[in-house]
Amino acid sequence: MRCTVFGTGYLGATHAACMAELGHEVLGVDIDPGKVAKLSGGEVPFYEPGLADVLRRNIDAGRLQFTTSYVDAAAFADLHFLGVGTPQKKGEYAADLRHVYSVIDTLAPLLDRPAVIVGKSTVPVGTAAELGSRARELAPAADEVEVAWNPEFLREGFAVEDTLRPDRLVLGVDRARSGRAEVLVRELYADLIADEVPFLLTDLPTAELVKVSANAFLATKISFINAISEVCEATGADVTALADALGYDARIGRRFLNAGLGFGGGCLPKDIRAFMARAGELGANQALTFLREVDSINMRRRTKMVELGTRAVGGSLLGANIAVLGAAFKPESDDVRDSPALNVAGMMQLHGAVVSVYDPKALDNSRRLFPTLNYATSVAEACAGADAVLLATEWDEFRSLRPADLEGHVRARAIVDGRNCLDADEWTAAGWSYRGLGRG
Repeated sequence: MRCTVFGTGYLGATHAACMAELGHEVLGVDIDPGKVAKLSGGEVPFYEPGLADVLRRNIDAGRLQFTTSYVDAAAFADLHFLGVGTPQKKGEYAADLRHVYSVIDTLAPLLDRPAVIVGKSTVPVGTAAELGSRARELAPAADEVEVAWNPEFLREGFAVEDTLRPDRLVLGVDRARSGRAEVLVRELYADLIADEVPFLLTDLPTAELVKVSANAFLATKISFINAISEVCEATGADVTALADALGYDARIGRRFLNAGLGFGGGCLPKDIRAFMARAGELGANQALTFLREVDSINMRRRTKMVELGTRAVGGSLLGANIAVLGAAFKPESDDVRDSPALNVAGMMQLHGAVVSVYDPKALDNSRRLFPTLNYATSVAEACAGADAVLLATEWDEFRSLRPADLEGHVRARAIVDGRNCLDADEWTAAGWSYRGLGRG
């Protein structure tokens, strides 16, 4: 088959490369010539394990190309994926849909034959129906243009696997249309469906709600265990042992019950806020008021991390040397959007500390966002002369650290484990002052 993918950021580039990996001919489209040039040369402009190999392999095979031309895209295929960003509006909770509408406004007037536009971006419920009406008004093909929604469920660090071996495929369609969208999408994903990946056909609003509901549930589970960790801190209980005990309950499960610094990135925070905003617009704001507390708990963890770091150096950060291990919001990613790690580093600097940050992949993005922080090229360099070490992102390189690895580098043996991924007994036995979130 042939398809296009509009937007070549994290979502779009991954989807384009993986659709080519499935054997289809794919044209990626972006208004940024620099991004198109990089991708055309086989260079991924962000870090995602395995994606560069998939990209180059399919460019070399002639199945994958990139362009800035909407005219070429409209002529290339009749199945168009929409994967542009939907960031949070400045000063508001609502999603900014300018890029989504821009694609429709530019592409639709070029559609002079039957076509299907399939959204993958996370949008407020009701957006797909509006886009469908708008596209049919603008397109010469008019009623022969369908808009469907196929939400993505990518985990950064596992995006290639999640696209090529998803745990489910969801397609929302306009029941009043011809059904062509279902036919084309089933054909595109034929190999995945043959491998018994569940295919769920829904209406448009249900498909739009699946992704934000999944993110809201995940955020709630993370914030739940972090709320419990606050009680553990007040009572001397150990949240890690508590979470292990909870995890044996099949109704609850152990995954995402790791108390710590909380969630960040470009999806969960802005998606739950946009979900709340949309519920308010629909008159259902009371249904999601709990998400405000979910968000609040998450942000409190960052303040708590700063408090623990302050205690670790004797009660004042003024003039203290602090090593922060981690800048990305999660391991196996260079994404620093709404990163708890960088947020903590920035707050500590504002309180007078000299902060040195090290991350295996996210240093360039961190410098652009927080240029005033000091950046190191190794753990040893970041920890040189440190009065306290803060572990803020659970990269394997940091999880495997042992007390002896930092001896001779730090000025004081104090470590704050923001992800509860170190052996507290081992560090304490080696003479270190160990602090963890929710560890009493």
